[in-house]
Amino acid sequence: MSTTPMSATPSVPPSPASRHEERLLIDGKLRAATDSRTFEVLNPADGTVLGKVADAGRDDMLDAIGAARRAFEETDWAVDRQLRKRALTQLLDALVEEKEELREELIAEVGAPRMLTHGAQLEEPLQKFRWHIDHIDEFEWVRRLDDTVNRFSNEPSQRWVVKEPVGVVAAITPWNFPFGLLLVKLAGALATGNTVVAKPAPETPWNATRVGRLIAERTDIPAGVVNVVTTSGRDTAELLLTDPRVDMVTFTGSTVTGQRILELAAPTFKRTMLELGGKSASIILDDADLGQAVPQALGALAHSGQGCALPTRLLVHRDVYQQVVGGLTQAFQQVPWGDPQDQKMLAGPIVSARQRDRIVDYIRIGQEEGAKLAIGGGVPDRPGFWVEPTLFVDVDNGSTIAQEEIFGPVLTVTPFDTDDEAIQLANASRYGLSGYVSSASTERALRIARAIRTGTFMINGGSFSGGDAPFGGYKASGFGREGGREGFEVFTETKTIGSALPLPLS
Repeated sequence: MSTTPMSATPSVPPSPASRHEERLLIDGKLRAATDSRTFEVLNPADGTVLGKVADAGRDDMLDAIGAARRAFEETDWAVDRQLRKRALTQLLDALVEEKEELREELIAEVGAPRMLTHGAQLEEPLQKFRWHIDHIDEFEWVRRLDDTVNRFSNEPSQRWVVKEPVGVVAAITPWNFPFGLLLVKLAGALATGNTVVAKPAPETPWNATRVGRLIAERTDIPAGVVNVVTTSGRDTAELLLTDPRVDMVTFTGSTVTGQRILELAAPTFKRTMLELGGKSASIILDDADLGQAVPQALGALAHSGQGCALPTRLLVHRDVYQQVVGGLTQAFQQVPWGDPQDQKMLAGPIVSARQRDRIVDYIRIGQEEGAKLAIGGGVPDRPGFWVEPTLFVDVDNGSTIAQEEIFGPVLTVTPFDTDDEAIQLANASRYGLSGYVSSASTERALRIARAIRTGTFMINGGSFSGGDAPFGGYKASGFGREGGREGFEVFTETKTIGSALPLPLS
């Protein structure tokens, strides 16, 4: 059964073309790749070529790593908090000044619906960046412990705990929310005094190269503190994981890639911060307000399901199961999806032909394993990379489509009979990124929220988002946190000092 035809004509005309930045940023200079190679950037909404960007090779990446190492060791960036605060404020101001160009760029290269650029794709990351700048003054960089006595000399000793930057950080970002995830990594790493080599996804490089240009042209960030390297080569990118001059890797992306990062980073003992996949369960209890819970379930389709924390696995109490399935079937027929330029669209294109084909394969597997395809599942006959919003019902929680991250506009629905069964089904997953529950009972909702092993949780549509909120997962969804005090501190090392002399630490 097909969904309503997608929007074909944008209701909001696009702004004038953005100034796309094609160059790398290495050691403070905007430059082409050493061999002048480039790769194409495609528009996922129609499959056309938007332009190109530098395709860095091995020598470019090694130059970037060397520049970051020198900047960490030879500039004042690691120790001068006021410099960091001033320079990061300059970067934020420059980003805000070019915000509308950046918005159009994200819609074009990511296929991000315009609606989402007013939230998680653009506006919210800028707000979170501001929180990190402000937290430079609020963070406890130095903590004095109680004095003790040297057991050999019997003299008093002062004791201090000092927070210092880790060193050179490799920031590797995905294509689904590229600007927001780049910005939160830069914010945490730079505010704490680290230097960075940023490697954006090849599908969506321009938001990162724009940041590189603004750093070079509009800020006092010293040369080499931030390097932006775009590459289509896996071997080139993996130099960040094997080079001993890199101290830490922060990565957002698939769990499979996260496993490879751990393998390659282990020999040099790099700290790793991994925000990986998810298969988040949303639970609708029998006392839920279905007038709210059913529309909220459409969140699984936001950005065509291309989000790791989206509620793509719906668990519904059997007493209201048929009502929910009926409501969802009707809602899927009306969901706004289509041209990402249209302000009303919730879902746009899939980022690439490869990802589209992967989603279609999962839809086929779901049908072969016996799940009921209630609506959608097709590929529209039009340019670009598209998959219809797809609803599977009567889904076995152990099936492939209920267990594996599809990363597309596919929602699975599974019934349950008791709260304990809902908790068991939700936790029966290798992932633990986020979770959701709808209930009229605070007691039942909170019990479920505490019992489900995920890094974030939402009750009745409540939001945890904000610069002060740590984000990350349990189990195969990764470890470490981005944002908040925890996400700030993850970019620091801890040093404990004992001194027989008074220390002027602050």
